[in-house]
Amino acid sequence: MRKIFTNGKFFTFDPYKPRVEAVVVENGRIIDMGDQNQIMAYWGRLNTEVINLEGQTVTPGLTDSHVHMSAIAINLLNLDVTGVTSKEEMLQKIGERASNLLPEEWLVGRGWDENLFADGSIPTIAELDHVAPHNPLFIPRVCGHAALVNSKALEICQYHPGMSMPQGGTIVIDERTKQPTGLILESASELFKRHIPNHTLEDLKFALRQAIQFAIAKGLTSVHTNDTSFLGGLHHTYQIYDELLNKEKLGLRCNLLIDHDYIGDLREAGMYTGFGNQTLQIGAIKLFADGAFGRRTALLNDPYYDAPLQYGEAMHTNEELYEIVRMARELSMPVAVHTIGDKALENVLDILDQFPAVDYRDRLIHVQVLRQELIPRLAKRSRIADIQPRFVVGDFPWVEERLGPERMQLAYAWKTLMESGVICAGGSDSPVEPVDPLLGIHAAVTRKAPGDTHAGWNIKEKLSMYEAFKLFTEMGAYPTNEETTKGTISRGKLADMTVYSNHPFEMDDSDELLDTVIEMTIIGGEIKYQKAGQQQKI
Repeated sequence: MRKIFTNGKFFTFDPYKPRVEAVVVENGRIIDMGDQNQIMAYWGRLNTEVINLEGQTVTPGLTDSHVHMSAIAINLLNLDVTGVTSKEEMLQKIGERASNLLPEEWLVGRGWDENLFADGSIPTIAELDHVAPHNPLFIPRVCGHAALVNSKALEICQYHPGMSMPQGGTIVIDERTKQPTGLILESASELFKRHIPNHTLEDLKFALRQAIQFAIAKGLTSVHTNDTSFLGGLHHTYQIYDELLNKEKLGLRCNLLIDHDYIGDLREAGMYTGFGNQTLQIGAIKLFADGAFGRRTALLNDPYYDAPLQYGEAMHTNEELYEIVRMARELSMPVAVHTIGDKALENVLDILDQFPAVDYRDRLIHVQVLRQELIPRLAKRSRIADIQPRFVVGDFPWVEERLGPERMQLAYAWKTLMESGVICAGGSDSPVEPVDPLLGIHAAVTRKAPGDTHAGWNIKEKLSMYEAFKLFTEMGAYPTNEETTKGTISRGKLADMTVYSNHPFEMDDSDELLDTVIEMTIIGGEIKYQKAGQQQKI
Protein backbone atom coordinates (compact mmCIF):
# COMPACT_ATOMS: atom_id res chain seq x y z
CA MET A 1 0.00 0.00 0.00
CA ARG A 2 1.13 3.55 -0.73
CA LYS A 3 1.91 5.67 2.33
CA ILE A 4 2.17 9.41 2.85
CA PHE A 5 4.17 10.66 5.79
CA THR A 6 2.93 14.22 6.20
CA ASN A 7 3.07 17.24 8.53
CA GLY A 8 6.74 16.68 9.30
CA LYS A 9 9.89 18.79 9.31
CA PHE A 10 11.92 16.66 6.91
CA PHE A 11 15.63 17.47 6.72
CA THR A 12 16.41 15.44 3.62
CA PHE A 13 20.20 15.98 3.22
CA ASP A 14 19.33 16.14 -0.50
CA PRO A 15 20.92 19.34 -1.83
CA TYR A 16 18.22 19.72 -4.49
CA LYS A 17 15.37 19.69 -1.96
CA PRO A 18 16.80 20.09 1.55
CA ARG A 19 13.47 20.68 3.35
CA VAL A 20 10.06 19.15 2.65
CA GLU A 21 6.80 18.64 4.57
CA ALA A 22 5.63 15.32 3.19
CA VAL A 23 7.06 12.13 1.69
CA VAL A 24 5.28 9.50 -0.42
CA VAL A 25 6.40 5.89 -0.15
CA GLU A 26 5.53 2.91 -2.31
CA ASN A 27 7.14 -0.54 -2.44
CA GLY A 28 9.69 0.48 0.14
CA ARG A 29 10.98 3.51 -1.78
CA ILE A 30 10.36 7.23 -1.84
CA ILE A 31 8.40 8.17 -4.94
CA ASP A 32 7.64 11.83 -4.21
CA MET A 33 8.28 14.57 -1.65
CA GLY A 34 7.44 18.20 -1.18
CA ASP A 35 4.76 20.59 0.09
CA GLN A 36 2.17 18.67 2.11
CA ASN A 37 -0.85 20.34 0.50
CA GLN A 38 0.40 19.57 -2.99
CA ILE A 39 1.37 16.03 -2.02
CA MET A 40 -2.04 15.34 -0.45
CA ALA A 41 -3.86 16.82 -3.41
CA TYR A 42 -1.99 14.63 -5.89
CA TRP A 43 -1.44 11.40 -3.91
CA GLY A 44 -4.01 11.44 -1.10
CA ARG A 45 -6.63 9.27 -2.73
CA LEU A 46 -8.18 5.91 -1.80
CA ASN A 47 -5.89 3.04 -0.83
CA THR A 48 -3.33 5.46 0.54
CA GLU A 49 -2.34 5.34 4.21
CA VAL A 50 -1.68 8.80 5.65
CA ILE A 51 0.60 9.12 8.68
CA ASN A 52 0.56 12.46 10.50
CA LEU A 53 3.95 13.24 12.05
CA GLU A 54 2.49 16.20 13.98
CA GLY A 55 5.29 18.60 13.13
CA GLN A 56 8.13 16.37 14.30
CA THR A 57 11.63 16.49 12.82
CA VAL A 58 12.61 13.71 10.39
CA THR A 59 16.02 12.84 8.98
CA PRO A 60 17.25 10.04 6.74
CA GLY A 61 17.53 6.82 8.71
CA LEU A 62 20.48 6.77 11.10
CA THR A 63 23.41 4.48 10.26
CA ASP A 64 26.12 3.13 12.57
CA SER A 65 29.16 2.50 10.39
CA HIS A 66 31.02 0.39 12.94
CA VAL A 67 29.32 -1.71 15.59
CA HIS A 68 29.47 -5.22 17.02
CA MET A 69 25.84 -6.29 17.25
CA SER A 70 26.82 -9.77 18.43
CA ALA A 71 28.89 -8.36 21.31
CA ILE A 72 25.91 -6.26 22.38
CA ALA A 73 23.85 -9.45 22.25
CA ILE A 74 26.39 -11.55 24.15
CA ASN A 75 26.50 -8.90 26.87
CA LEU A 76 22.87 -9.84 27.48
CA LEU A 77 23.97 -13.43 28.09
CA ASN A 78 27.19 -12.76 30.02
CA LEU A 79 28.24 -10.52 32.91
CA ASP A 80 28.10 -6.88 31.84
CA VAL A 81 30.35 -4.62 33.93
CA THR A 82 30.07 -1.61 31.63
CA GLY A 83 29.95 1.62 33.60
CA VAL A 84 31.13 0.09 36.88
CA THR A 85 32.86 2.89 38.80
CA SER A 86 35.11 1.06 41.26
CA LYS A 87 37.21 -2.06 41.59
CA GLU A 88 35.15 -3.06 44.62
CA GLU A 89 31.89 -2.87 42.71
CA MET A 90 33.36 -4.92 39.89
CA LEU A 91 34.60 -7.62 42.28
CA GLN A 92 31.19 -7.71 43.96
CA LYS A 93 29.46 -8.28 40.60
CA ILE A 94 31.93 -11.04 39.72
CA GLY A 95 31.37 -12.72 43.07
CA GLU A 96 27.60 -12.57 42.70
CA ARG A 97 27.81 -14.10 39.25
CA ALA A 98 30.20 -16.84 40.41
CA SER A 99 27.84 -17.81 43.22
CA ASN A 100 25.20 -18.71 40.62
CA LEU A 101 27.50 -20.87 38.48
CA LEU A 102 28.50 -24.51 38.78
CA PRO A 103 32.13 -25.27 39.67
CA GLU A 104 34.40 -25.19 36.58
CA GLU A 105 31.75 -23.24 34.60
CA TRP A 106 33.30 -20.28 32.78
CA LEU A 107 32.50 -16.80 34.08
CA VAL A 108 32.59 -14.55 31.02
CA GLY A 109 31.85 -10.85 30.89
CA ARG A 110 32.90 -7.56 29.37
CA GLY A 111 33.05 -3.84 29.87
CA TRP A 112 35.41 -2.78 32.68
CA ASP A 113 37.22 0.53 32.34
CA GLU A 114 39.81 1.42 34.98
CA ASN A 115 39.56 5.07 33.98
CA LEU A 116 36.20 5.14 35.74
CA PHE A 117 37.79 3.88 38.97
CA ALA A 118 38.87 6.53 41.49
CA ASP A 119 42.46 5.27 41.73
CA GLY A 120 42.67 3.65 38.30
CA SER A 121 43.73 0.29 39.74
CA ILE A 122 42.36 -2.97 38.36
CA PRO A 123 41.65 -6.16 40.32
CA THR A 124 44.67 -8.32 41.06
CA ILE A 125 44.70 -12.00 40.24
CA ALA A 126 44.53 -12.75 43.98
CA GLU A 127 41.36 -10.66 44.26
CA LEU A 128 39.84 -12.38 41.22
CA ASP A 129 40.72 -15.79 42.66
CA HIS A 130 39.08 -14.82 45.96
CA VAL A 131 35.69 -13.88 44.44
CA ALA A 132 35.68 -16.65 41.82
CA PRO A 133 37.79 -19.50 43.24
CA HIS A 134 36.03 -22.35 41.42
CA ASN A 135 35.30 -20.77 38.05
CA PRO A 136 37.66 -19.88 35.21
CA LEU A 137 37.19 -16.19 34.50
CA PHE A 138 37.58 -14.13 31.32
CA ILE A 139 36.42 -10.51 31.29
CA PRO A 140 37.61 -8.23 28.46
CA ARG A 141 38.02 -4.51 28.97
CA VAL A 142 35.42 -2.21 27.37
CA CYS A 143 37.72 -1.71 24.34
CA GLY A 144 38.23 -5.46 23.84
CA HIS A 145 42.03 -5.04 23.66
CA ALA A 146 42.75 -6.25 27.18
CA ALA A 147 41.12 -8.74 29.54
CA LEU A 148 41.28 -10.05 33.10
CA VAL A 149 41.67 -13.74 33.89
CA ASN A 150 42.11 -15.67 37.12
CA SER A 151 44.33 -18.59 38.12
CA LYS A 152 41.65 -21.11 37.18
CA ALA A 153 41.60 -19.77 33.63
CA LEU A 154 45.41 -19.85 33.44
CA GLU A 155 45.35 -23.45 34.64
CA ILE A 156 42.84 -24.49 31.98
CA CYS A 157 44.85 -22.90 29.19
CA GLN A 158 47.94 -24.68 30.59
CA TYR A 159 49.90 -21.51 31.12
CA HIS A 160 53.63 -21.82 31.79
CA PRO A 161 56.36 -19.17 31.60
CA GLY A 162 57.78 -20.46 28.34
CA MET A 163 54.54 -20.91 26.41
CA SER A 164 54.36 -19.24 23.01
CA MET A 165 52.06 -16.26 22.53
CA PRO A 166 49.95 -15.39 19.50
CA GLN A 167 51.62 -12.52 17.66
CA GLY A 168 50.87 -9.19 19.34
CA GLY A 169 49.63 -10.86 22.53
CA THR A 170 50.94 -10.54 26.08
CA ILE A 171 50.25 -12.15 29.43
CA VAL A 172 51.41 -9.41 31.81
CA ILE A 173 53.88 -10.59 34.45
CA ASP A 174 54.48 -9.03 37.87
CA GLU A 175 58.13 -7.91 37.90
CA ARG A 176 58.47 -8.77 41.58
CA THR A 177 56.82 -12.20 41.75
CA LYS A 178 57.42 -13.19 38.11
CA GLN A 179 53.84 -14.49 38.09
CA PRO A 180 50.86 -13.43 35.90
CA THR A 181 49.00 -10.38 37.21
CA GLY A 182 45.68 -11.50 35.69
CA LEU A 183 45.92 -8.90 32.90
CA ILE A 184 46.27 -10.09 29.31
CA LEU A 185 46.66 -7.93 26.21
CA GLU A 186 45.48 -8.19 22.63
CA SER A 187 45.71 -11.60 20.91
CA ALA A 188 46.69 -13.44 24.11
CA SER A 189 42.94 -13.68 24.62
CA GLU A 190 42.88 -16.41 21.97
CA LEU A 191 44.62 -18.74 24.44
CA PHE A 192 41.55 -18.50 26.65
CA LYS A 193 38.72 -18.10 24.15
CA ARG A 194 39.41 -21.51 22.65
CA HIS A 195 38.45 -23.12 25.97
CA ILE A 196 35.22 -21.16 26.52
CA PRO A 197 32.15 -23.15 25.43
CA ASN A 198 30.18 -21.56 22.64
CA HIS A 199 26.66 -20.36 23.21
CA THR A 200 24.06 -22.32 21.27
CA LEU A 201 22.78 -20.86 18.03
CA GLU A 202 19.37 -20.46 19.61
CA ASP A 203 20.84 -18.54 22.57
CA LEU A 204 22.76 -16.27 20.21
CA LYS A 205 19.75 -15.78 17.98
CA PHE A 206 17.55 -14.91 20.97
CA ALA A 207 20.04 -12.32 22.25
CA LEU A 208 20.79 -10.88 18.80
CA ARG A 209 17.07 -10.41 18.19
CA GLN A 210 16.92 -8.23 21.31
CA ALA A 211 20.03 -6.29 20.28
CA ILE A 212 18.57 -5.59 16.82
CA GLN A 213 15.28 -4.42 18.29
CA PHE A 214 17.15 -2.18 20.72
CA ALA A 215 19.17 -0.63 17.88
CA ILE A 216 16.01 0.09 15.90
CA ALA A 217 14.45 1.73 18.97
CA LYS A 218 17.47 4.06 19.05
CA GLY A 219 16.62 5.24 15.52
CA LEU A 220 19.08 3.09 13.59
CA THR A 221 17.94 1.81 10.21
CA SER A 222 21.32 0.44 9.04
CA VAL A 223 24.46 -0.89 10.73
CA HIS A 224 27.83 -2.14 9.55
CA THR A 225 28.58 -4.90 12.02
CA ASN A 226 31.58 -7.14 12.71
CA ASP A 227 30.52 -10.46 14.24
CA THR A 228 32.13 -13.56 12.78
CA SER A 229 34.47 -14.14 15.72
CA PHE A 230 31.53 -13.89 18.14
CA LEU A 231 28.95 -15.93 16.23
CA GLY A 232 30.97 -19.01 15.35
CA GLY A 233 32.31 -18.12 11.93
CA LEU A 234 31.03 -17.02 8.54
CA HIS A 235 28.30 -19.60 8.01
CA HIS A 236 26.72 -19.35 11.47
CA THR A 237 26.88 -15.55 11.34
CA TYR A 238 25.14 -15.33 7.98
CA GLN A 239 22.61 -17.98 8.99
CA ILE A 240 21.56 -16.18 12.16
CA TYR A 241 21.24 -12.81 10.45
CA ASP A 242 19.39 -14.35 7.50
CA GLU A 243 16.84 -15.92 9.83
CA LEU A 244 16.32 -12.72 11.81
CA LEU A 245 16.32 -10.21 8.97
CA ASN A 246 15.09 -11.97 5.86
CA LYS A 247 12.76 -14.51 7.45
CA GLU A 248 11.56 -12.78 10.61
CA LYS A 249 11.86 -9.38 8.90
CA LEU A 250 12.98 -7.46 11.97
CA GLY A 251 13.86 -4.60 9.64
CA LEU A 252 17.39 -3.44 10.43
CA ARG A 253 19.68 -3.36 7.38
CA CYS A 254 22.97 -5.08 8.20
CA ASN A 255 26.26 -5.03 6.31
CA LEU A 256 28.54 -7.77 7.64
CA LEU A 257 32.26 -7.10 8.01
CA ILE A 258 34.03 -10.45 7.76
CA ASP A 259 37.17 -11.15 9.80
CA HIS A 260 40.15 -11.96 7.59
CA ASP A 261 40.41 -15.47 9.06
CA TYR A 262 37.34 -16.39 7.00
CA ILE A 263 38.57 -15.32 3.54
CA GLY A 264 38.84 -19.00 2.58
CA ASP A 265 35.27 -19.64 3.74
CA LEU A 266 34.05 -16.72 1.63
CA ARG A 267 35.78 -18.16 -1.42
CA GLU A 268 34.32 -21.63 -0.85
CA ALA A 269 30.81 -20.24 -0.27
CA GLY A 270 30.96 -18.04 -3.38
CA MET A 271 30.30 -14.96 -1.24
CA TYR A 272 31.71 -11.53 -1.98
CA THR A 273 31.21 -7.87 -1.12
CA GLY A 274 27.59 -7.05 -1.97
CA PHE A 275 26.43 -10.68 -1.73
CA GLY A 276 22.89 -10.72 -0.37
CA ASN A 277 20.15 -8.13 -0.67
CA GLN A 278 19.28 -4.64 0.53
CA THR A 279 18.57 -5.99 4.02
CA LEU A 280 21.57 -8.26 4.55
CA GLN A 281 24.87 -7.96 2.68
CA ILE A 282 28.43 -9.17 2.93
CA GLY A 283 30.76 -6.19 3.37
CA ALA A 284 34.51 -5.74 3.66
CA ILE A 285 37.29 -7.90 5.05
CA LYS A 286 38.02 -6.78 8.63
CA LEU A 287 41.47 -6.89 10.26
CA PHE A 288 43.46 -5.20 13.02
CA ALA A 289 46.66 -3.26 12.45
CA ASP A 290 47.18 -2.29 16.10
CA GLY A 291 45.58 -2.07 19.54
CA ALA A 292 44.21 0.79 21.65
CA PHE A 293 45.43 3.69 23.78
CA GLY A 294 44.04 2.31 27.04
CA ARG A 295 46.84 -0.24 27.56
CA ARG A 296 49.28 1.53 25.19
CA THR A 297 48.94 -1.02 22.40
CA ALA A 298 47.95 1.44 19.64
CA LEU A 299 50.99 1.68 17.34
CA LEU A 300 52.62 5.14 17.35
CA ASN A 301 55.37 6.62 15.23
CA ASP A 302 56.92 8.22 18.32
CA PRO A 303 56.83 6.77 21.84
CA TYR A 304 54.03 7.26 24.32
CA TYR A 305 54.32 10.55 26.18
CA ASP A 306 53.84 8.82 29.55
CA ALA A 307 55.93 5.74 28.67
CA PRO A 308 58.96 6.80 26.57
CA LEU A 309 60.06 3.23 25.85
CA GLN A 310 56.71 2.07 24.48
CA TYR A 311 55.48 2.51 20.91
CA GLY A 312 52.50 0.12 20.93
CA GLU A 313 51.95 -3.18 19.19
CA ALA A 314 51.55 -4.18 15.55
CA MET A 315 49.00 -6.97 15.23
CA HIS A 316 50.64 -8.16 12.01
CA THR A 317 53.96 -7.71 10.29
CA ASN A 318 53.85 -5.59 7.16
CA GLU A 319 54.36 -8.75 5.14
CA GLU A 320 51.30 -10.31 6.77
CA LEU A 321 49.22 -7.18 6.18
CA TYR A 322 50.25 -7.24 2.53
CA GLU A 323 49.19 -10.86 2.19
CA ILE A 324 45.79 -10.27 3.81
CA VAL A 325 45.06 -7.33 1.51
CA ARG A 326 46.26 -9.33 -1.48
CA MET A 327 43.87 -12.19 -0.64
CA ALA A 328 41.00 -9.73 -0.21
CA ARG A 329 41.74 -8.22 -3.60
CA GLU A 330 41.74 -11.68 -5.17
CA LEU A 331 38.05 -11.75 -4.21
CA SER A 332 37.66 -8.14 -5.42
CA MET A 333 36.83 -7.13 -1.86
CA PRO A 334 37.70 -3.99 0.12
CA VAL A 335 39.29 -4.07 3.55
CA ALA A 336 38.25 -2.43 6.81
CA VAL A 337 41.32 -1.99 9.00
CA HIS A 338 41.43 -1.05 12.68
CA THR A 339 44.06 1.72 12.80
CA ILE A 340 44.20 3.82 15.96
CA GLY A 341 47.86 4.91 16.03
CA ASP A 342 49.52 7.05 13.37
CA LYS A 343 52.18 4.45 12.60
CA ALA A 344 49.53 1.77 12.12
CA LEU A 345 47.71 4.09 9.72
CA GLU A 346 50.91 4.77 7.80
CA ASN A 347 51.69 1.05 7.51
CA VAL A 348 48.23 0.29 6.15
CA LEU A 349 48.25 3.20 3.70
CA ASP A 350 51.63 2.03 2.37
CA ILE A 351 50.07 -1.32 1.54
CA LEU A 352 46.78 0.03 0.19
CA ASP A 353 48.76 2.22 -2.20
CA GLN A 354 49.95 -1.03 -3.80
CA PHE A 355 46.38 -2.35 -4.16
CA PRO A 356 44.18 0.49 -5.45
CA ALA A 357 40.49 -0.15 -4.81
CA VAL A 358 38.41 -0.21 -7.98
CA ASP A 359 34.81 -1.15 -7.28
CA TYR A 360 34.57 -0.58 -3.54
CA ARG A 361 35.99 1.67 -0.83
CA ASP A 362 38.50 0.65 1.80
CA ARG A 363 37.88 1.95 5.29
CA LEU A 364 40.34 2.97 7.98
CA ILE A 365 38.60 2.43 11.29
CA HIS A 366 39.11 4.90 14.19
CA VAL A 367 42.12 6.97 12.87
CA GLN A 368 42.37 8.54 16.32
CA VAL A 369 45.76 10.19 15.96
CA LEU A 370 47.19 11.55 12.72
CA ARG A 371 50.23 13.22 11.27
CA GLN A 372 49.67 16.04 8.82
CA GLU A 373 51.31 14.23 5.91
CA LEU A 374 48.93 11.27 6.25
CA ILE A 375 45.75 13.30 5.74
CA PRO A 376 46.07 13.79 1.94
CA ARG A 377 46.62 10.05 1.61
CA LEU A 378 43.27 9.47 3.33
CA ALA A 379 41.50 12.03 1.14
CA LYS A 380 40.76 9.71 -1.75
CA ARG A 381 37.37 8.70 -3.10
CA SER A 382 38.30 5.06 -2.55
CA ARG A 383 39.00 5.51 1.19
CA ILE A 384 36.76 6.11 4.19
CA ALA A 385 37.70 7.31 7.66
CA ASP A 386 35.35 5.29 9.86
CA ILE A 387 35.23 7.47 12.99
CA GLN A 388 33.61 7.19 16.42
CA PRO A 389 32.90 10.68 17.86
CA ARG A 390 31.77 9.25 21.20
CA PHE A 391 35.38 8.16 21.88
CA VAL A 392 35.96 11.77 22.93
CA VAL A 393 33.76 11.07 25.95
CA GLY A 394 35.33 7.72 26.78
CA ASP A 395 38.98 8.71 26.29
CA PHE A 396 39.35 12.27 27.57
CA PRO A 397 41.12 13.52 29.61
CA TRP A 398 43.36 10.48 30.27
CA VAL A 399 44.34 10.07 26.61
CA GLU A 400 46.22 13.38 26.79
CA GLU A 401 48.65 11.71 29.19
CA ARG A 402 49.32 9.01 26.59
CA LEU A 403 49.84 11.30 23.60
CA GLY A 404 51.16 14.59 25.00
CA PRO A 405 50.16 18.11 23.94
CA GLU A 406 51.75 18.18 20.48
CA ARG A 407 50.03 15.06 19.14
CA MET A 408 46.69 16.09 20.66
CA GLN A 409 46.37 18.77 17.99
CA LEU A 410 45.66 16.04 15.41
CA ALA A 411 43.93 13.55 17.69
CA TYR A 412 40.22 12.81 17.28
CA ALA A 413 40.41 15.48 14.58
CA TRP A 414 37.07 14.95 12.84
CA LYS A 415 36.63 18.56 11.64
CA THR A 416 40.14 18.62 10.17
CA LEU A 417 39.50 15.37 8.31
CA MET A 418 36.21 16.55 6.84
CA GLU A 419 37.57 19.95 5.81
CA SER A 420 40.54 18.19 4.16
CA GLY A 421 38.22 16.25 1.88
CA VAL A 422 38.34 12.92 3.73
CA ILE A 423 35.11 10.94 3.48
CA CYS A 424 34.05 10.26 7.06
CA ALA A 425 31.29 8.00 8.34
CA GLY A 426 30.11 7.91 11.95
CA GLY A 427 29.79 4.91 14.24
CA SER A 428 29.83 3.87 17.89
CA ASP A 429 32.02 0.75 18.07
CA SER A 430 29.37 -0.44 20.52
CA PRO A 431 29.62 -2.04 23.03
CA VAL A 432 32.83 0.00 23.49
CA GLU A 433 30.55 3.07 23.53
CA PRO A 434 26.73 3.15 23.69
CA VAL A 435 24.95 2.22 20.48
CA ASP A 436 22.68 5.30 20.78
CA PRO A 437 23.67 7.47 17.78
CA LEU A 438 22.36 10.64 19.43
CA LEU A 439 25.13 10.28 22.01
CA GLY A 440 27.69 10.09 19.21
CA ILE A 441 26.18 13.15 17.54
CA HIS A 442 26.21 15.04 20.85
CA ALA A 443 29.89 14.18 21.34
CA ALA A 444 30.77 15.38 17.83
CA VAL A 445 29.05 18.70 18.46
CA THR A 446 30.16 19.39 22.05
CA ARG A 447 33.46 17.46 22.39
CA LYS A 448 32.59 16.68 26.01
CA ALA A 449 30.63 14.27 28.17
CA PRO A 450 27.01 14.93 29.13
CA GLY A 451 27.02 17.13 32.20
CA ASP A 452 30.53 18.53 31.69
CA THR A 453 30.69 22.31 32.10
CA HIS A 454 33.92 23.03 30.20
CA ALA A 455 33.95 24.28 26.59
CA GLY A 456 34.97 20.93 25.13
CA TRP A 457 38.16 19.06 24.27
CA ASN A 458 40.08 20.69 21.39
CA ILE A 459 37.12 22.89 20.44
CA LYS A 460 38.41 23.68 16.95
CA GLU A 461 37.38 20.13 16.03
CA LYS A 462 33.71 20.63 16.99
CA LEU A 463 31.15 19.85 14.29
CA SER A 464 27.90 21.67 13.64
CA MET A 465 24.68 19.81 14.38
CA TYR A 466 24.10 19.38 10.65
CA GLU A 467 27.63 18.04 10.06
CA ALA A 468 27.28 15.59 12.94
CA PHE A 469 23.93 14.26 11.70
CA LYS A 470 25.42 13.97 8.22
CA LEU A 471 28.05 11.56 9.59
CA PHE A 472 25.29 9.22 10.78
CA THR A 473 22.94 9.61 7.81
CA GLU A 474 24.19 10.49 4.34
CA MET A 475 27.82 9.50 4.90
CA GLY A 476 26.87 6.14 6.40
CA ALA A 477 26.00 4.95 2.91
CA TYR A 478 29.42 5.67 1.42
CA PRO A 479 31.51 2.85 2.97
CA THR A 480 29.19 0.31 1.33
CA ASN A 481 28.80 2.14 -2.01
CA GLU A 482 25.09 2.64 -1.32
CA GLU A 483 24.95 6.42 -1.64
CA THR A 484 22.68 6.10 -4.67
CA THR A 485 20.14 3.98 -2.79
CA LYS A 486 20.06 5.39 0.76
CA GLY A 487 21.52 8.03 3.07
CA THR A 488 19.27 10.91 2.01
CA ILE A 489 15.52 11.41 1.69
CA SER A 490 15.35 11.54 -2.10
CA ARG A 491 13.08 10.26 -4.85
CA GLY A 492 13.95 6.67 -5.74
CA LYS A 493 15.88 5.93 -2.57
CA LEU A 494 14.94 3.46 0.14
CA ALA A 495 12.34 4.89 2.51
CA ASP A 496 14.48 4.74 5.66
CA MET A 497 13.75 7.61 8.08
CA THR A 498 14.11 8.51 11.75
CA VAL A 499 11.63 10.73 13.62
CA TYR A 500 12.58 12.76 16.73
CA SER A 501 10.67 14.21 19.68
CA ASN A 502 12.64 17.49 19.58
CA HIS A 503 14.06 19.64 16.78
CA PRO A 504 17.86 19.15 16.75
CA PHE A 505 18.57 21.72 14.04
CA GLU A 506 16.73 24.45 15.95
CA MET A 507 18.43 23.93 19.33
CA ASP A 508 20.17 26.85 21.02
CA ASP A 509 21.86 24.51 23.50
CA SER A 510 23.18 21.28 22.01
CA ASP A 511 22.70 19.53 25.38
CA GLU A 512 18.99 19.58 24.54
CA LEU A 513 19.83 16.71 22.21
CA LEU A 514 20.24 14.52 25.30
CA ASP A 515 16.53 15.00 26.05
CA THR A 516 15.54 13.94 22.55
CA VAL A 517 13.93 10.55 22.11
CA ILE A 518 13.16 8.55 19.02
CA GLU A 519 9.49 8.78 18.14
CA MET A 520 9.56 6.48 15.14
CA THR A 521 11.99 4.39 13.08
CA ILE A 522 10.87 3.76 9.50
CA ILE A 523 12.64 1.15 7.37
CA GLY A 524 11.54 0.57 3.80
CA GLY A 525 8.43 2.60 4.51
CA GLU A 526 7.42 0.31 7.38
CA ILE A 527 7.23 1.64 10.92
CA LYS A 528 9.57 -0.75 12.72
CA TYR A 529 9.58 1.16 15.99
CA GLN A 530 7.11 3.61 17.47
CA LYS A 531 7.15 5.19 20.88
CA ALA A 532 4.31 3.84 22.98
CA GLY A 533 1.11 5.86 22.79
CA GLN A 534 1.92 7.72 19.58
CA GLN A 535 -0.89 8.09 17.05
CA GLN A 536 0.02 6.87 13.57
CA LYS A 537 -2.74 7.78 11.16
CA ILE A 538 -5.10 10.58 10.25
